[in-house]
Amino acid sequence: MAEGAMNSSAPRQLPVLIVGSGSTGLALAQGLRKAGIPCTVFEKNAYHHGERDWNMGLHWGAPILKSLVPDGQFDEKVQSLQVDPYVPTKELDDLIWLRGDTGERLATITFGPFYRLRRSKLRDFLSQDLDIQYGKHLQNITYSSDGQSVTAHFADGTSTTGSLLVGADGARSTTRSLLLGPELGAINHIPYCATFIQQKFTTEQALYLRSFHPLFLASAHPNNTFAFFGMHDAPDPDDPSSWTFFFYVSWRSSLEEQEETKQWTDAQRVKQQKELAKHFCDPWKSALEWTPDDASAWYLGLTDWNPGLKEHRWDNHNGLLTLVGDACHPMTYQRGQGLNHSVTDAGKLRDALIKIQEGGNQAEVIREFEEEMIRRGGTEVKDGTANTGMLHDWERIKESPLFKKGMKKTDA
Repeated sequence: MAEGAMNSSAPRQLPVLIVGSGSTGLALAQGLRKAGIPCTVFEKNAYHHGERDWNMGLHWGAPILKSLVPDGQFDEKVQSLQVDPYVPTKELDDLIWLRGDTGERLATITFGPFYRLRRSKLRDFLSQDLDIQYGKHLQNITYSSDGQSVTAHFADGTSTTGSLLVGADGARSTTRSLLLGPELGAINHIPYCATFIQQKFTTEQALYLRSFHPLFLASAHPNNTFAFFGMHDAPDPDDPSSWTFFFYVSWRSSLEEQEETKQWTDAQRVKQQKELAKHFCDPWKSALEWTPDDASAWYLGLTDWNPGLKEHRWDNHNGLLTLVGDACHPMTYQRGQGLNHSVTDAGKLRDALIKIQEGGNQAEVIREFEEEMIRRGGTEVKDGTANTGMLHDWERIKESPLFKKGMKKTDA
């Protein structure tokens, strides 16, 4: 008798439904695949690539990501995922801080190993061998009358039933909005913003800009602005003109100002960055001088959402639904903690689902998972927003979590 026929009468295990194919959702899916737990990833966009690319820091979360992917894959592939795959990752590296007006060194934060990963490369790596359905925009969630399953309903009229629905759909999570309503589930805007530029330069210019640090550099200015400069893509180590740099100046911006300027063109954003950079030392001053007036720009008003607030506690319907990553704890980025907490969520949820598979009570196991995640992530959200404020206040910058704790995980 064929194997399929022998197993045809066995009850089929419902899959875990993962909404969102960002790094968190894909890392979780890889971990479940490795554990033999069926899952399907649903992505609202029609194509895998079609969003803006950026880069992220992975450090204390690296061992967890390593545990989620197939054995040996992390060590084999991680170098190729970095902004410059030709620069070996150091066991310890320095994040150098410059005083924005004079260029003198303010501080050196030593930590490691530190992986600076391209988001697009990481998603390509984590997408391998997964069941991902594109063009699936979540519209509604329903639950079975016996409390044993959850169904995701999509805007295209299709639906899928699973054992658990995981909202991994980012800072502006549809899942979170469906759980809490459009007001409580909405992202929280804070009075800081930045304009990001990704730009190539001539060989001579690129070599000069990279002479300050091969990968990343930060600066705080006495005029209460903050800046970052780093590598985004180095496809050819022997052709500096092929390198793409990633840099920004951020500043305190009222919500009223953000609203008034939301329709600004890229040219207006670039002009504003050029004016801010005139007051900075190099590499920012020269990089913005050399950036064309018609360059592309990416403006971002900073946001957060604290899952630890009492009014933000969602009903997980006895363990049938949860949130992870930026859908649960979107935070500001200046301390480089977001990806690390997100992969930690994925690893801990993987562990929880294995426990359920081994007979644990789903409602209790998911409750315990959420309590730890909310405590840890909520603490980091508060720390991150406080850090952003201090980095834009020259009198308080050395009291910021980044200066005091570096890149270490906040103890919840």
